[in-house]
Amino acid sequence: MSWIFAAASVASYWPFVVLIASVIFIIVGISVIRWHPFIALILAALLAGIMASFYPESTVGPDGNIVITSLGDVIGLVTAGFGKTAGGVAISIGLAAIIGMALMESGAADKVVRRFLGVFGEKRAGFALLMSTYILSVPLFFDTMFMLMAPLAKALQLRTGKDYLLYVLCICCGGVITHSMTVPHPGPIAMVEELKIDVGISIFGGLAGGFIPLLIGYVIAKWMNGRWTIPLRDTPGASLEDLKEIVDKPETDLPSFFASMLPIVGPIFLISVSSFLKIFIPVDADLTTDAPALVGMLGGPEGFTKVRTIIDFIGDKNIALFIGTFMAIGVLMKQKGWGRAQLEKHVAPALETAGLIILITSAGGAFGSMIKNAGVGTAVEMLSSSMGVSLIIVAYVLTLIIRVAQGSATVSMITAAAIVYPMMQAGLPFHPVYMFLAIGFAAFSMSWMNDSGFWVVCRLSGLTEGEMLKSFSVMLTLVSVAGLVVVLIGSKLLPFV
Repeated sequence: MSWIFAAASVASYWPFVVLIASVIFIIVGISVIRWHPFIALILAALLAGIMASFYPESTVGPDGNIVITSLGDVIGLVTAGFGKTAGGVAISIGLAAIIGMALMESGAADKVVRRFLGVFGEKRAGFALLMSTYILSVPLFFDTMFMLMAPLAKALQLRTGKDYLLYVLCICCGGVITHSMTVPHPGPIAMVEELKIDVGISIFGGLAGGFIPLLIGYVIAKWMNGRWTIPLRDTPGASLEDLKEIVDKPETDLPSFFASMLPIVGPIFLISVSSFLKIFIPVDADLTTDAPALVGMLGGPEGFTKVRTIIDFIGDKNIALFIGTFMAIGVLMKQKGWGRAQLEKHVAPALETAGLIILITSAGGAFGSMIKNAGVGTAVEMLSSSMGVSLIIVAYVLTLIIRVAQGSATVSMITAAAIVYPMMQAGLPFHPVYMFLAIGFAAFSMSWMNDSGFWVVCRLSGLTEGEMLKSFSVMLTLVSVAGLVVVLIGSKLLPFV
């Protein structure tokens, strides 16, 4: 009979073996063998499923049934996890890619940056870059955002003759926070779907929760800039003539500030109105007693219901982004005088980039789903409960481990969200948005050489690998820790706000 107890003991810790083995597999696959992340993640999901099938009793789901009974279940679960993630993020990522392209090509992004510089002045150009990046990067991927802002940082260095490291770090700080905290970035989109959090609340929570760490990041960047002098070096695609053209470009060549901001603020406004309406007047509310003034203004319960249906439709993240896409395209076509043929030439590459991101994101979702089905979430929950560790800390540490292991902030967010969601089912003493924030802050910590963003910044800024590690990597880690502190404090002082 001893072998029965031994098998039961192995099954209890087997999910951790599955997690460790599959994460090591991803590290070796991406970093050593140089597989594409899509291939590595799908194979890792299959490996996790195959290993989990050795001890089916460890894969008991929330309904009490065993999830993986044989190898035949593995393929179906990988496909289902991939499809579920793709269904939640594909449209949003594709539309965000088009918006980003249009903002850059039309000069709208440049207009917003100039307006911030006009308000803050060149002496506070670093802070202007920080704030403008924080706003502009809401709909733009980090890589795209840095490609846009890097020439401006170089142009400012040519003007002032100093503070180049400050400008680069301010751009990075503003960009990485929104990349991990706000829809329509792929990681936050997947987290919203996985953690069942309202989109509007996630956007508000991400921007509000990220603001204090953003300011802390600025202080750190100022300190590093005073400690190290980084020269402006030659980089591909950034000649002095190009930089001078950016500095000297007349305002008449740019769209208005209102038109430039509309594709960014418009979708956020629509999503937020729908979300706040759900908060203050829930769907199941009694319209005869709740918010009588608002209901009366809209013609009573029947009129309010009709208006709400429209608001909820246009406030859906995909519809709101469609509206923002048409706004951005309208600004682009008017500013450049483009026809449909010219527009298509620029839209197609943007969608090709989005397609690759969707594949990687969905593969990460398949891996995260398989890890969850392998019983890792239940095992980690039991371990954290026995140790009395807050789920916020568990989510942060788990995300950080995955982030350091395989490099992608998006993959670490998707995987961690899939693992921690089952732990949340027993109830939380705070709003689930704090779990969203904890995962998001951990996802950009400790960026190093297996992170694609590390190399984008390194190559486009002209910083060496050593300079990147002691500045970029350290700053993001300290901002991440500051974010964790903000989350822990917020969950105690404002648990359900």
